[in-house]
Amino acid sequence: MRPDVQTFVADGPLPDWDADEEEIDRRVKQLEAISAPVTPDEGHALAACFGPDDCYGVAWSLLHLIETSPGPVPPVTPPGTDSGEWHHTLWNRWGNHSLTEEDLTRQGPEVSG
Repeated sequence: MRPDVQTFVADGPLPDWDADEEEIDRRVKQLEAISAPVTPDEGHALAACFGPDDCYGVAWSLLHLIETSPGPVPPVTPPGTDSGEWHHTLWNRWGNHSLTEEDLTRQGPEVSG
């Protein structure tokens, strides 16, 4: 995993709307430092960084960066009832809602999202 991705992931989930402007700006700069496309491993790691809200649109930038990864990366499993809004959004945007359980457990490039 590239250092820029490691740095972003190490700082955890994005802050919420109540965060101070400096914290949000710092996370934006971290995110902008990550060049696309991301690898599947990076996409999985970045998917864990969604916060409780859209962080003034920063979550959308994170989602778009994750989508640069080849193939349907995160989430691999359907979102549970306790999953956040962004897990559901990413799941639906990848088209995973149409995959069967067999598709989800099969390995290889023949599975598409």
